[in-house]
Amino acid sequence: MVSSNGIGSACFADACLAGKSGVSALKGIDTSRLRSTVAAQVIDFDPTAVLDSINIRRVPRMIPMALAASIEAMSSAKIEIDPADIEQQRMIGVALGTGGGGLAFVEEQYRLFHTEGTGSLFSITAGTHGNLSSELSIHLHLRGPSHVLSTGCTSSTDALAYAAMLIRTGVIPMMLAGGADAPIAPGILLAFERMRVISTRRWEPAERASRPFSLDRDGFVLGEGAWMFVLEEREHALARGATILGELAGYGSTCDAYHRVQIDPEIIEPVRAVEMALAQAGCAKDEVGYVNLHGTSTELNDRMETAAMKKCFGSRAGRIPMSSTKSMIGHPQGACGAAGVAATLLCMQRGALHPTINLEQPDPHCDLDYISGNARTASVDVALCNCIAFGSKNSALVIRK
Repeated sequence: MVSSNGIGSACFADACLAGKSGVSALKGIDTSRLRSTVAAQVIDFDPTAVLDSINIRRVPRMIPMALAASIEAMSSAKIEIDPADIEQQRMIGVALGTGGGGLAFVEEQYRLFHTEGTGSLFSITAGTHGNLSSELSIHLHLRGPSHVLSTGCTSSTDALAYAAMLIRTGVIPMMLAGGADAPIAPGILLAFERMRVISTRRWEPAERASRPFSLDRDGFVLGEGAWMFVLEEREHALARGATILGELAGYGSTCDAYHRVQIDPEIIEPVRAVEMALAQAGCAKDEVGYVNLHGTSTELNDRMETAAMKKCFGSRAGRIPMSSTKSMIGHPQGACGAAGVAATLLCMQRGALHPTINLEQPDPHCDLDYISGNARTASVDVALCNCIAFGSKNSALVIRK
C-alpha cells in the first residue's frame, strides 16, 4: 500500500485505525487558477526506491506507486520471481484498475507542447491506459495476462473481481491485482471544480476537508495512491505455505443506465449489485458485520448510498457499523475500491473498525452508524465493500475472514 496517510500495509492500518488524515495543502501544483487548495498527496513517497531516474520520467506518477505496492504485496505473499524461470513467470498475471491512468502525464505533455513546443517520446506509451499494466509485468517479470480495467471509481473493485474470475475459471493460478491512480494535476482539478463536486472551501486545518456524511461538506478531496494484492486459489496458497489474509467471496456489478455523473434516485441498481455480491458469496444479509462505504463527501453520493444501504438491509441497516476510508485518504479515483478492500481486510485482522473522521454534524439524510470519532473494537467475519462510479456504475465485493 502506498497511501497519503501511510506507506506500507502496517503504517496504513495504523493510520486508518487512528483516524489519521493524509489530506494537506496542495504541494508542487500551480494553484493560481484554482479554487481547490487541498489534496490527499503521498508526500513522502520516493519513486527512486523502485525505478531509476530515467524510467521515472517515462511513466505516469501512478506507476512507481503501483510498483512499490506490488513489490510489498508479492513479498507478503512469499513470492520471489526467478528472472530465468519462464514457467514460474507464466503462473502470475496482472489486473490493474485505474480511473485516470496517465492523464496527469498527458496534461503535462500538452503543456510542454503548447508552451515550449516539446514533449516526451513516451506520451503514447505512458498516456494510453492499456500499457500501464505492462509496466508492472515488465518490471516484475510476470508473463501471465496483463490487463487494465478502467471503469471510473469502480476500476480497482472490478479489477479484483476480474482477477478472481480468471483464477476460478482456471485461466491462471495467481494474479497481482488492485488499483493505482495519481490524478492530481491543475487541469483535472479545474475540471472537477467546474463539475462542482470537489472541495473548494478553505478548511483549517486542511485535514478537515474530506467530510463524508457531514452536513457542512462541500465535495470530495482528490487523492492518489496504490493498493495491490496477490490473489490465488485457496488450495494453491495452502500448498505453498502462503499467509491467507482473507477471501474474496462475492462480486456484483450493475449499471443504472441513467446519467453520466448522477445516481438514479430509484437506487435499484446499487442495491442489486450488493445483493448479487452476497448471493455469489452465499451470504445472508444478516451475516454482514461491516460495510466499507464509497462515502465520497458529496451530497448526492452520501445520501444515495445511505438510502441504498437502507433499502438493501432494511431495519438492520442502522445496526451495521459502516465507515468511509475516503474521510482520511480523499478520493483516489479508480484506486478507491482497492483502498477500501485493504482497509477492510486489515481492520478485520486487527479486530477493530476504522472511523469516519470529520463527521461533526451529520447530514439528517445520512443517519446510519458511520463509526464517527474513534475506531471501534469488533470481530467481523463478513464485510461488504461498496463502490459507485460516474456513468451509473455500481460494484460491490464481499470479503470473508
